Amino acid sequence: MKVGIGFVTGRKGFKHIFRTYVNNWNEHGFIEDPSTTIRLFVAYDLSYFGTNASDYKRVDPLLAKKLDGLSYFGSTRISEERRMLVREGVLDSSESELLFGEGYGKKRNAVVWFAIRAGMDRLLFIDDDEYPVAVQRGDPVHCRGQSILGAHLFASPEADVTHGRHCGYISPIPKINFNSDLTEETFAALIGALSNDIISWDAIRKVVIGDGGVTYADPRIVDGLPPEEVSSIKGMKFISGANLCLNLNRKGGDSPFFNPPGARGEDTFLSTCLEDRKVLRVPAYTFHDAFLRYQPILHGVLPRRLDPVDAQDPLVVKRFAKAAIGWVRYKPLLTYVTDRSAFESTIESMSATFKRLGPGLASYFKTDEFRRLLPELEKYTRKVPEHHEMFERTKDAWRKALPWAKANPTPSTVL
Repeated sequence: MKVGIGFVTGRKGFKHIFRTYVNNWNEHGFIEDPSTTIRLFVAYDLSYFGTNASDYKRVDPLLAKKLDGLSYFGSTRISEERRMLVREGVLDSSESELLFGEGYGKKRNAVVWFAIRAGMDRLLFIDDDEYPVAVQRGDPVHCRGQSILGAHLFASPEADVTHGRHCGYISPIPKINFNSDLTEETFAALIGALSNDIISWDAIRKVVIGDGGVTYADPRIVDGLPPEEVSSIKGMKFISGANLCLNLNRKGGDSPFFNPPGARGEDTFLSTCLEDRKVLRVPAYTFHDAFLRYQPILHGVLPRRLDPVDAQDPLVVKRFAKAAIGWVRYKPLLTYVTDRSAFESTIESMSATFKRLGPGLASYFKTDEFRRLLPELEKYTRKVPEHHEMFERTKDAWRKALPWAKANPTPSTVL
């Protein structure tokens, strides 16, 4: 079994994540298992936090030797691959840009591409702010280590895609103390306008109100409930972008990631391509440290409690506003793809909600970022035909290039 581990990262703390996961794989027996090889594929972004290539490549050499390969892909290496594909006549220049240009989803595509060319059987994506720990409710909280890789490998022989679960700070929505300026009804209307069929106010109400923005691991799942098959909703099988494993021996890598320019949602749009694939949700948690407040976990220091997310903290508000704008940017295209008959009514409802709520949200959160929701919605609604054509061309380009990738493997040495 040749296992690829994919990271798309832009944070200096990558070396700590690297150490934690290599030790985790060692603890669970994968490093010494002669039937399993593990190779890392790291696509890094120097512009995200102003980092240097050495921030990713300067990892513990003794731990690096425990792996069967460690490959890095910055913008230069990815650009070289793009130019080679154009020279070989595999793709034209615009197609190569659609698949491997700038943007988070395109960096994920690069990781999948190089893993396929390296002959990997599986590719497990892990985010650089997610740790292999399940945190259960309690006083103090109960932390349990997780074998993320083991759970996916156990389930994946019979599946095209497997994805795990998340605890901790999985939502950017902070704990809200409702008052006359921001009532629960008003906030529910906002979430309803931003949400999709999976992320809804009913789904997150308990987390935001009762648990202060914290999601706790379910002990029944941690104790070993079997994997469950993901059902299709409006042509989508929802997955997460990390704690995500693609079975490259089946159809797990047959569709690309995509997001509209300037938006996120690359995992959501991949979900729209999975209706005919077998997708399983596995009982393995990662702890999402969205605000990077629990990095001591990476050094073996476990928390006694998980603090509420303070809606008055400027950094929290900034992240929530940024996430809300990101959701607005991709929802028009998502609605167009999954529920075209309701497209106009959905956009009209969102517009009315943002007109009504924008000033109050700006006042409550003390930022004008929420006034941008309506103009961003209008802009991305106008661009839906363009973005839809871009999405379709991206899928066509991936189908066009994939046979070449499988027929032209790279050497097994470090790239």
